[in-house]
Amino acid sequence: MLDLVGTFAFALNGALTAIRVVDVDLVGVLTLGIITAVGGGIVRDVLLGALPPATFVDWRYLAVAGAGGLLAFLFSRELRRLRVSMHVLDAAGLSLFAVTGAGKALELGAGPAQAILLGALTGVGGGTVRDVLIRRVPDVLRTGLYAIPALLAAALVVLTSGIGVDRVLGAPAALAAASVCFAVRMIGLRFHLNAPRPRGVPRRPPGGTA
Repeated sequence: MLDLVGTFAFALNGALTAIRVVDVDLVGVLTLGIITAVGGGIVRDVLLGALPPATFVDWRYLAVAGAGGLLAFLFSRELRRLRVSMHVLDAAGLSLFAVTGAGKALELGAGPAQAILLGALTGVGGGTVRDVLIRRVPDVLRTGLYAIPALLAAALVVLTSGIGVDRVLGAPAALAAASVCFAVRMIGLRFHLNAPRPRGVPRRPPGGTA
């Protein structure tokens, strides 16, 4: 269930981002919304050898992603005014996907380090593919507290699994890890926090050139 909620949040956010940044029609909105929602999971499943990827086995993923993209298209004028909501949707999708991605990696036999990386990849992968398609520098490369919260949430999943907490608490443990990721991401946005940058290099706006 958590991954479906994340799928919807990311589809809505991805479609709205596409509408705001580039000139796209209905097909473009749906395509970019769906790619944002399922891209990270597809890459994760391919790397884990879980073929075909869950997106193509369970019809609910594409249905939920398509619904999110269609909702963004139909109500784009109203939703585009809510910039804060876009950040919330993005943080929610990032958090839920990082947690479910790490959990699935562990279930399929990945080691702790690999599970952490794959959890973060699940969270940032779809948005990265979308940004490449719309010719924008991916958020994970220019927004300091984006990959870091995802790695933190995935690490918490691995930790709780290692000590057996997940077997006792189940979904609450996963939600707790997702909440940490969500909180760190939103705090970073609120206070404009970033990871360390190279010394002597001025910060340039997204898409700027050297």
